[in-house]
Amino acid sequence: QVQLVESGGGLVQPGGSLRLSCAASGSLFRIYAMGWYRQAPGKQRELVATITSGHTTNYPDSVKGRFIISRDNAKNMVYLQMNSLKPEDTAVYYCNADGMVITTHYNYWGQGTQVTVSS
Repeated sequence: QVQLVESGGGLVQPGGSLRLSCAASGSLFRIYAMGWYRQAPGKQRELVATITSGHTTNYPDSVKGRFIISRDNAKNMVYLQMNSLKPEDTAVYYCNADGMVITTHYNYWGQGTQVTVSS
């Protein structure tokens, strides 16, 4: 069982930066691929960034070059550094853990943290 708790959301002006954090419980954190997703009102949840257990990262074009995902396995933490924020980045941001333990697939979500980009 993995519990995920996001923090760091808030209100920021266009062009500003925010750093989201995701604290994960559980001793097997290091084996999970971690990700950040977001969901804006009236829209489907979409991928923002992923990082594998081997620290390989992936971003969609909409955030590539502006967002950076990182993880600290010693602290069971995942981070999302968001730079050059735009109003269209406004959404609830969710932390996700995904992986296999022996033959069972697990997928966990946090409760989300609101990010609002507005002047």
